[in-house]
Amino acid sequence: MTQHLTLLTGGSRGMGLALARQLLQPTRFLLCIARHAHPTLAAEAAALGAPLEQWQQDLAEPEAAAQRLAQWLQAQPAGRFASATLINNAGVIPPIAPLSASAPADLARALRVGLEAPMLLSAVFLGATEGWNVPRKVLNISSGLGRRPMASQAAYCAAKAGMDHFTRCLALDEALKPHGARVCSLAPGVIDTEMQGQLRSTDAQQFPDAPQFAQLQQQGQLSSPEAAAARVLAWLARDDFGQAPVADVRQD
Repeated sequence: MTQHLTLLTGGSRGMGLALARQLLQPTRFLLCIARHAHPTLAAEAAALGAPLEQWQQDLAEPEAAAQRLAQWLQAQPAGRFASATLINNAGVIPPIAPLSASAPADLARALRVGLEAPMLLSAVFLGATEGWNVPRKVLNISSGLGRRPMASQAAYCAAKAGMDHFTRCLALDEALKPHGARVCSLAPGVIDTEMQGQLRSTDAQQFPDAPQFAQLQQQGQLSSPEAAAARVLAWLARDDFGQAPVADVRQD
């Protein structure tokens, strides 16, 4: 067994795309799950001799995504992979507005992609791989907004707070098993992505914290997606990964 399996959601743009590119290796089978396949990622993988599969799957329909993943994992031959890792990276920020001015459909989508999908995918991943007898990890990409409230961000904050707490529960579950997975909900720091652009360009009357996000950019405090991805993957590779079920890359 020389191949390692990594499953990644939201790998078509932003930090997710940077993660996907840095994960491309001949010894790793990378399965990316996102609404859209990235147009050049397959060619990049082929040039490196790196196995890659991209699923175009809307994670706002988490049951369908979880069922597809369960079937795929169950179809893998015994002993194919030397390890298995799930990275739940996908997230959605709904239109920035107070909860009272938010559309129910926007709130539902944010919670399905940001909380339901990671829970369901983690459940089927761990269930399907429990008998593989190989090291397994679940890395949930969280946010500082899951740990502090912010006006006009109720859905995103709630999804990330829920992700943190279900990861704590999951860590307790897996600790009771002889070959339990190691799990962590990790905040990746403040990254210069489309989401950040949306936050800092919103009218301050609608989003009181907009000037703070604009200041982060002006002061050069935003990480590039590539640098953030490298820090996340370094954390994933740590020997003590999972000892703290909720963590932040800015911690020592």
